[in-house]
Amino acid sequence: MRIGIDARFYGSGGKGLGRYTEKLIANLEKLDKQNQYFIFLGRANFGSYQPQNANFKKVLAPYLHYSWQEQVFFPHLLNKYGLDLVHFLHFNVPFFYRRPYIVTIHDLIYSAAGRQGGTRNSLIYQLKKIIYRIILRNLTSLARRIITISEFSRKQIVEYRPFLKDKITIVYEGVESLTNQVAEAPEVAIERRLEEKKFFLYIGNAYPHKNLSRLLESFYQLVSVKNDIYLVLVGELDVNYQHLKRNADHLGLEDKVYFSGRLKEKELVWLYQHAYSYIVPSLIEGFGLPALEAMFYGSPVLSSNFGPMPEIYGNAAIYFDPTNIRDMYRTMLRILDEKKLRPRMVAQGFEQIKKFSWEKMAREMINIYLNTK
Repeated sequence: MRIGIDARFYGSGGKGLGRYTEKLIANLEKLDKQNQYFIFLGRANFGSYQPQNANFKKVLAPYLHYSWQEQVFFPHLLNKYGLDLVHFLHFNVPFFYRRPYIVTIHDLIYSAAGRQGGTRNSLIYQLKKIIYRIILRNLTSLARRIITISEFSRKQIVEYRPFLKDKITIVYEGVESLTNQVAEAPEVAIERRLEEKKFFLYIGNAYPHKNLSRLLESFYQLVSVKNDIYLVLVGELDVNYQHLKRNADHLGLEDKVYFSGRLKEKELVWLYQHAYSYIVPSLIEGFGLPALEAMFYGSPVLSSNFGPMPEIYGNAAIYFDPTNIRDMYRTMLRILDEKKLRPRMVAQGFEQIKKFSWEKMAREMINIYLNTK
């Protein structure tokens, strides 16, 4: 087969989608020596990927996501290569592409969670929402198969369009070492001497559905009884994080809550290894990969009991109601006070991550490619 993969999110610039794309391609290269793969990359990440397998070829697709060029020119480029199947790794499938394709829909958070803070003009936001729904309706109708990453996301899609239930396949993401480089303390750790302190860790964006405002309020209650505890928030310092930082300062937490900005993978590893606990306060997720990475590096996980989190983390996390600030506070306090709890959670985390493998994900994808008509 001649298989195309839309890899324009490839690499760290694509955040969670970037890691998903990178790991899928790397493991397909290890496993599949038969099919021909065409990896479509943007200008920004074209140099980041070098094929390691003779049947993988990279192709420049210089079209920005959600742009008119993506809609007009990308289908022509795909058609040029006579592909039997294209795997789009996100919902931004060109509207008029009509050859066989499958699509990964990670979640329907944009539909469920509402406005994310990036678009200030409400009219533009509503227009984007309408376009999103049109594109989603079109691609789900035309896709030969829909891949999603959790039972929770599958149920979301079926609720949105019930007739799709027989089209959907769940393929879990994986977890493994982030880097082969030695862990390195980030600047915030050096400045604040974090290796000597107990701190909770969160890695990700600060969109409203991530529920970080309630996390701040819960942490504010915690420091009133535990003065030797800190919170480290890792993510690009965009408008959402800037707003959160002002809230932290307003609560008098400027010396207790540290905003690191985006970090390198070897710096993330250091934080995972040194965190007293990793915390997931989200109201909704598609999968929740950073907490599995935390388990991989020996950090116990405290998690929201919403969304797919209980499905993915099993009994390897301690759960709380993310809408209940007091419940979140009590859960953080519990892992600090119950001395035998933390080592038990670390051990359960090591067992839980054995269920998730990027190689297993790639094997399942190959089987889907070969059996998609």
